[in-house]
Amino acid sequence: MLINAIHWNPSEGLDLGILTLHYYSVMFIIAFTLGWYIMKSIYTREGIAIEKLDSLFIYTVLATLIGARLGHVIFYDWEYFQNHLLEIFLPVRFEPNFEFTGFRGLASHGAAIGIIVAMYLYAKRILQKPVLWILDRIVIPVASGAIFVRIGNFINSEIIGKPTNSDYGVVFEKLGEDFARHPAQLYESACYLGIFLILWFIYWKTEKRFKTGYIFGLFLVLLWTVRFFVEFIKEPQVGERANWLLNTGQWLSIPFVIAGLYFMYRPTKQKTVA
Repeated sequence: MLINAIHWNPSEGLDLGILTLHYYSVMFIIAFTLGWYIMKSIYTREGIAIEKLDSLFIYTVLATLIGARLGHVIFYDWEYFQNHLLEIFLPVRFEPNFEFTGFRGLASHGAAIGIIVAMYLYAKRILQKPVLWILDRIVIPVASGAIFVRIGNFINSEIIGKPTNSDYGVVFEKLGEDFARHPAQLYESACYLGIFLILWFIYWKTEKRFKTGYIFGLFLVLLWTVRFFVEFIKEPQVGERANWLLNTGQWLSIPFVIAGLYFMYRPTKQKTVA
């Protein structure tokens, strides 16, 4: 065989003594830091005061973490968290033993909703521009951040793909397995890299950035379409829903795609030049 399975069993993070710096958390730090620099270049181009980036950073971080956490709790694991309410926003697990878990149990659909709400508040209170103006631009660093989040999932051996039934794939030894699975996390990460490059090109090299809502809509269509199709080769995250026609992630993706098509093709008033 020219392609052999990769055996994957890395440590969870860097042991700092009193706690472990999880690689998944490191991926979030990279995502937010890169996002800040991307938005800095955009604000510089648009003539927006760089000081407003500080508020944007805070709004985005809080919205991502709170929205993603609530999304996971509500959409995927309410049966557990209804009896462990303190663990919803704490990076720890109390049972069966106390454990510092870091950032785990985050749902991208919840993060998307959280960011949209946060951008509405930010645009109204800080930026003094229409919410679609900031949404058209914030989705560029969001797409770049998604690349690293999925790499973090791969490192953690979570959100795994289905068995390949061949020598191709990744053996997630951390799960106690000896057979290869699709590295669905890496497939998704690679697709998000492509989406980021497309959005970046459209913003910097085309006139589409002047059509309010277009880039935001394109982001919704591309990202959630990728998510919809990659789900076919993922193991269901909620075992009881394995026999559904579509899994939870796919059902949640459909409204985002429809909304994206609306923002891309909705009629807009043309500005007249005096």
